[in-house]
Amino acid sequence: MNLWELTIHEAAGMLRKKEISSVELTTAVLNRIAAVDDKIAAYITVCADSAMDAANAADRAIANGRTTPLTGIPVAIKDLMCTKEIRTTCGSRILENFVPPYDATVVEKLNTAGAVIVGKLNMDEFAMGSTTENSGFSPTRNPWDITRIPGGSSGGSAAAVAADMCLGALGSDTGGSIRQPASHCGVVGLKPTYGRVSRYGLVAFASSLDQIGPLAKDVTDCALMMNAIAGHDPRDSTSVPREVPDYTLSLKKETLDGMVIGIPREYGSTEGVDPEVLGLIDAAIRRLEEMGAKCVEVSLPHTEYVVAAYYVIAPCEASSNLARYDGVKYGYRDAASGQLLEMYRTTRSAGFGREVQRRIVIGTYALSAGYYDAYYKKASQVRTLIMSDFKKAFETCDVLVSPVAPTPALKLGEISDDPLRMYLSDIFTLSANMAGIPGISVPCGYSAGGLPVGLQILGSHFEESTILSLAAAFERGLALTDRKPKL
Repeated sequence: MNLWELTIHEAAGMLRKKEISSVELTTAVLNRIAAVDDKIAAYITVCADSAMDAANAADRAIANGRTTPLTGIPVAIKDLMCTKEIRTTCGSRILENFVPPYDATVVEKLNTAGAVIVGKLNMDEFAMGSTTENSGFSPTRNPWDITRIPGGSSGGSAAAVAADMCLGALGSDTGGSIRQPASHCGVVGLKPTYGRVSRYGLVAFASSLDQIGPLAKDVTDCALMMNAIAGHDPRDSTSVPREVPDYTLSLKKETLDGMVIGIPREYGSTEGVDPEVLGLIDAAIRRLEEMGAKCVEVSLPHTEYVVAAYYVIAPCEASSNLARYDGVKYGYRDAASGQLLEMYRTTRSAGFGREVQRRIVIGTYALSAGYYDAYYKKASQVRTLIMSDFKKAFETCDVLVSPVAPTPALKLGEISDDPLRMYLSDIFTLSANMAGIPGISVPCGYSAGGLPVGLQILGSHFEESTILSLAAAFERGLALTDRKPKL
């Protein structure tokens, strides 16, 4: 096996036994990036020099017996988390040359754990999109079929993990942006409970919805990364002061006896779901029952309003958050403009892409005088009803399962000119962000064309251990053929 094919826990074991060094492992990953990223475009910035410095430091720490499960492990970061002295673009030309003076909390935590950050990953501009075609630099391609999307907005993160260009990655999830690309790229992706992981240093899209989480090659690696990044942060007012368990302790369950799994009635009647996806999800549910779980039907009656409510709330918050990019304080400025207001207009018109501009306009309109009550207030009320739906469902079951996306990965360009269809591609994932609950995507099979499909597992607030436990048992019980993208 090539070193870059290792999982985090496999590599960590070899590093502790001194069978390999972090320098060797990091060199192998950087060579892998050089060999295949021209086909995938998962990276915006590769940090080879600083990565090798970190790898040397990790080897010294290992030699002195100071290790964590992430010491010496090459990982990568979605390019909307601030990294000191490493540019952070958010996939946008308006921040093309922005270099933050500080690290995001999650980056600090990875550095403290001894992880080796090898680069910053491509994304839909300011996390707005479901395909990573909205990047201001280039679209990312799916390693399983480079004519197809990797999903989004954390498409670079999912593609990099799937193509073995890092051993794990961080993404962010505002409406499915970790889980959906994880499904399309055949990796594991976890969106934690809102407030479980600090958002300090995350460049905001929609502040009440955004959450940072890990993407990894298996469930064990996801748990290891969660152990490193979760926890209270006084610098983030939305961070919850709650003790962090050792998530790896929840992975040992061999059977699912006694676990009750809810199957949302409304998800089975959703239009536009590929029959292959439904077939794989049905097979996954049968396998869960064979492993001892009890499956029951539950109702989430306000599901039909999720997409509409989300696409009022998220653009409204984006309109507010992105008002700071005006060409005055940092980022791109149109120097040709002679007047201040004209400079604002031309800077934002040239610096933002079409999808970002579309959402700013929608959000500004919905927040304008005379429309706030009709749109934002009403959407917020619907959000409360959605949260109540989940609370009631979890009174009768431990977790919920559903598809992650309606289809396997689509062709590049297939929905890029159809915003409504793109928005509907997140129909199964949006509700978790609206309710603030955790969710995970774990591979459950492949389409007839060989494309990965993920199973979504949703839990109640702060029940990451429960969904990780089920995901790990399912991963072992399904025992998928060890397929790899052919690059």
